[in-house]
Amino acid sequence: MRRALALAALLLFLLPSASARAATPKVDLVDVEDEVMCVDCGIPLNTAEGAQPDSQRALIRDLITQGRTKEQIKQELVAEYGKDVLALPETSGVGLTAYAVPLVLGGLVIGALVLLVPRWRRRPAAGMAGGGGDAVAAGADADGDAAGAVSDADAARLDEDLARYDA
Repeated sequence: MRRALALAALLLFLLPSASARAATPKVDLVDVEDEVMCVDCGIPLNTAEGAQPDSQRALIRDLITQGRTKEQIKQELVAEYGKDVLALPETSGVGLTAYAVPLVLGGLVIGALVLLVPRWRRRPAAGMAGGGGDAVAAGADADGDAAGAVSDADAARLDEDLARYDA
């Protein structure tokens, strides 16, 4: 009985720590590397090569082994190298334009499409006659014959060619 209670107490003690570990996702170098810049060359750390990027990667690996979260690692990098180490723009001031401009342009494009697509759909295609329209506007010449009509000689030649293929 005492063993069962001890085992139950041990399980209750271990369950919260297992769920707490599951709640915080495992951070890896690749996940952090693409959101951090090399402070020397100013390119993303995942593409940078050299001594400085290697030292930044070593610091990130050390922080990962200490069990830090992604945000904690970024904060540590900012404390070590300054705000220029982060690849994402700030969410206030001038950095806000990096988020606002694409949203505004996207909204303008969607608005233009909403206004123009119905007009384009109503417009008849080039060369198509509108029902009940003027004969000249529909592609007829002044005599009333259709401009694209086939002459008698062409019709006869077409009939001869078709007769050859039918036989």
